[in-house]
Amino acid sequence: MEITSTAAGLSVARLESITDHLCRNYIDNGKLPGCQLLVARHGHPVYYRSFGKMDIERGKPMKDDTIVRLYSMTKPITSVALMTLYEKGHFQLDDPVQRFVPEWREQRVWIAGAGIEMETVRPNRPVSMRDLLCHTSGLTYGSLLVPLGAPDEKHPVDRVYAELGVDRSEGETLSGLVRKLGRVPLRFHPGEHWMYSLSTDVCGALVEIISGKRFDRYLKDEIFEPLGMKDTSFWVCPEKIPRLAANYRRGPDKTLLLADDPQTSTYGAEPTFFSGGSGLTGTTRDYWRFCEMLRRGGELDGARVLGPRTVDVMHQNHLTGGKDLADAALPGFTESTYAGVGFGLGFAMILDSVRAGSISAGDYFWGGAASTIFWIDQKEDLVVVFVTQVMPSGTFDFRGQLKNLIYSAIVE
Repeated sequence: MEITSTAAGLSVARLESITDHLCRNYIDNGKLPGCQLLVARHGHPVYYRSFGKMDIERGKPMKDDTIVRLYSMTKPITSVALMTLYEKGHFQLDDPVQRFVPEWREQRVWIAGAGIEMETVRPNRPVSMRDLLCHTSGLTYGSLLVPLGAPDEKHPVDRVYAELGVDRSEGETLSGLVRKLGRVPLRFHPGEHWMYSLSTDVCGALVEIISGKRFDRYLKDEIFEPLGMKDTSFWVCPEKIPRLAANYRRGPDKTLLLADDPQTSTYGAEPTFFSGGSGLTGTTRDYWRFCEMLRRGGELDGARVLGPRTVDVMHQNHLTGGKDLADAALPGFTESTYAGVGFGLGFAMILDSVRAGSISAGDYFWGGAASTIFWIDQKEDLVVVFVTQVMPSGTFDFRGQLKNLIYSAIVE
C-alpha cells in the first residue's frame, strides 16, 4: 500500500507525532499489546503503522495483515447490507418489522413492575425498519453487555431476556433470536428514546428473510467480494488463524489479561449465529475499503454497493425531533458520547462540534468492544481506522486523542 502525505495536504512532521503518542502512552508502558492506525485523505493512505504485538504470549508482532475482532464495527456493515435491499424496493424505512416477522405483531411495551406484576401496554405504533437501524426500537441488550463493562441495572425487561434465553451463544440462529424477541416487552415505545440494543442483529435476520440467502453469504456476495475485503468473515479459517490477534481484558490492577487465545478461539469455527451486531473479524485494510466505499458515495474501484443518495441519508440524524443522544438516549452502554452526537441508519455523527467537544464537525463513526474505532469525514475527505484488541472499549479515549493529532496535521 503506497503511503503519501504531502499530496493529501498533511504535514509529515505532525503526522509523526501520532507515532510518538501511541508508543509513549500505550505501547512502551504495556497499556496496549499492540495497535494499528490507518489515516487516508482524498482516497490516499497518508499514515499506516503497526505497533507492538498482536499476541503477547507468543511474542508475535502486529502486522499489516493481522486479523482482529471487529465486534460492533460489524453494525455499519450490516446496516449497509439491509439498505442494499431498501434500494431494491423491498421496504420503506417506516414499514413495520412485523411485515417480515409475524411474531412481532403482539409486542407489548413495559410500563411498570416486574415478573407476574409487570404492567405492559400496546405500543403507540409498530417497530419500524428505521427504528432497528437507529436503535429506537425499544429493544435492549438484555444482560449481554454486562461483561463488557456496562452497568448491570437488572431492569425488569432485561430479566425477561434472560428468562427466555435471548442470547447469541452457539446453537442459536438469527431466526430463533428474532422469534424470541417477539415475546420480550419493549423497553419504551418505538421512536420515543434511543438505546443500544440487539436491533442490528435483527437487521441481519431481515437480510436473510428478505433476500432468501444466508446472512454471511449475502455479505460476501454483495459487499466483501465486490470491495475486495478478502479477510472479513464471521470466522477465521485454519490457514488464517496464525494471523488472528489475541484479545485482552484490562484487569482491576490495570494489567492485560488474556481473554481470547487465537489457538482456542471460538472464531476458529463456523458459528450457527451470524451476529449482525458484533460477529465479524477482519483487517484494517479491509475495513478501510468499506469506509472508502462510503466516502466515495457507495462505490469503490468500479464496484457499486449503494447509491450516493442512500449513503447520504444513512449518515443524517434520524432521532425523533432532531434530538442528540444526550436528549434521546436512556442510560446504558454505548460506543459513543452523547452530547452533540446524533444517530442515523447504522452510524453516529457529530451534530454540534462545540457541544460534543470535538475538533471535527459532520463526521460519522462507530467503534467496537475491543477498542476498535473508525470515522469518515466528508468535509475533510478523510477516513480513519484504528484497531487494537483490549476490552472494554471505554478504557481509553482513542477517538478524541487521535482526532486532535490527525486534524492538527491537516495544513491545507
